[in-house]
Amino acid sequence: MMSDSRAIATPEVRAGLPPLSATSIPTTGPATGAGPSAAAKIDVSNLNFYYGARRVLEDITVKIVPNQVTALIGPSGCGKSTFLRSLNRMNDIIPGTRVEGSISIDGEDIYAPAVDVVSLRRRVGMVFQKSNPFPKSIFDNVAYGLRINKMTISREELRGRVEASLKAAALWDEVRDRLHSSALALSGGQQQRLCIARALAVEPGILLMDEPASALDPIATQRIEELIYHLKSRYTLVIVTHNMQQAARVSDVTAFFWLGKLIECGRTDRIFTAPSEKLTQDYVTGRFG
Repeated sequence: MMSDSRAIATPEVRAGLPPLSATSIPTTGPATGAGPSAAAKIDVSNLNFYYGARRVLEDITVKIVPNQVTALIGPSGCGKSTFLRSLNRMNDIIPGTRVEGSISIDGEDIYAPAVDVVSLRRRVGMVFQKSNPFPKSIFDNVAYGLRINKMTISREELRGRVEASLKAAALWDEVRDRLHSSALALSGGQQQRLCIARALAVEPGILLMDEPASALDPIATQRIEELIYHLKSRYTLVIVTHNMQQAARVSDVTAFFWLGKLIECGRTDRIFTAPSEKLTQDYVTGRFG
């Protein structure tokens, strides 16, 4: 936990790049993730989510624009992971859940009755906190989604897609000579990047990550963070993290959740240096959480 928000540098500052345009993400209002001129990739409006009779998300409204990293921060139990899983309907597998409001991706209401949930989850990939490679070879792990969705027409195309996915996940050079070895023999950081490659193989437009580096050592964490930063050129990423420094390093936009409510959302540099809400200031400077 950072005790001095001024010590946190954004990725642009560290890389010596100019800051993002001030019009990319406005600094007004806790429920805004994108300016009126930005086309939202994900548009959440008045979202309420219930586990049985218990409401765990309350009136969440936010827009997430494409090709940026949005970090969800807040104390444990504040609704971050529930919100993340609502973006590809992963919560549907939990009995007794109920959703009010709407979530649209590329203008389509993903909770509409006619939505194909399997197709939705191809478009909105998910990487979990604990890496979960299948007890198969490295190659078969990445090829799994391509095969079950019949997304390739030849072995050559399949091999090419697997290679491209491993390269996109910054893992190819480490495993190219042992593609048919067990994925379970990889290190923890390599397994997590393999799971990212598996998610990327089916060409999602959005990648959700639930604390993707929380179980990794510092070197593996750095590799995952570098990967996240580079992936945004092709994907829209939404990540949950408890690590304030990590949120500051990798994200363009930060959303602060507290007791099921979205307290504030805006440019990461502003959230960490000049937030609009005192509750946000108290959290990012370590006064609680």
